[in-house]
Amino acid sequence: MKNPEFKWRDFHGEVILQCVRWYCKYGISYRDLEEMISERGLSIDHTTLYRWVQHYSPELKKRLDWYKRRYSSRWHLDETYIRVKGEWKYLYRAIDEHGNTIDFYLSHRRNAKAAKRFLKKLIKSNPTCDLTVINTDKNPAYGQAIRELKQEGSLSENTEHHQIKYRNNRLEADHGKLKRLINPVRGFQSMKTAYATIRDFEIMRMFKKGQFNVWMYGNRNEVSFINQLFGVYS
Repeated sequence: MKNPEFKWRDFHGEVILQCVRWYCKYGISYRDLEEMISERGLSIDHTTLYRWVQHYSPELKKRLDWYKRRYSSRWHLDETYIRVKGEWKYLYRAIDEHGNTIDFYLSHRRNAKAAKRFLKKLIKSNPTCDLTVINTDKNPAYGQAIRELKQEGSLSENTEHHQIKYRNNRLEADHGKLKRLINPVRGFQSMKTAYATIRDFEIMRMFKKGQFNVWMYGNRNEVSFINQLFGVYS
């Protein structure tokens, strides 16, 4: 009986998940992925690969969220730039003191409103984290956003705001690793596409960092763990 997760698909779930993983992991174009798959004797059009990634990568994130490890209480925030439809946009990112990716936020602008939205998103998605320190650069937008969140009661008054640039060196280096995956894309055509693609890249980078409790499935193998999340067994 065919796995219901892949009903109406022409290929086995193991093949589909492999294609999704490769795209999210290696930062290649869909045409390059089509060529890689053809070398394994499979003929899959790049438009089909695109549809698979769009369908299964959000579901992969949703299922992996159950296995995420808790973050430490000290967070580092910073922003970098990516090109969308020929224009530079701002990519806000956060990691904890151990380098674990927490989340990201894509914005048209670099201001207090964007910083506040990002912080709200981080706090809402990590309600059990006893946040003690937020480290940023000297961009005044962060200070304003933190003050407003404290006034609203969304952030504890005891949370300290540090502006020590060198402590964000790890995050800046992490930006570079993510951009090495983004660069082959040669720019995004919409904010929606940019967000979805970056989300996919971040998922597999979190896997590489060991941010998921894969031992809960009795093994530490990325391939078999993801396959089992979708009920695919070799």
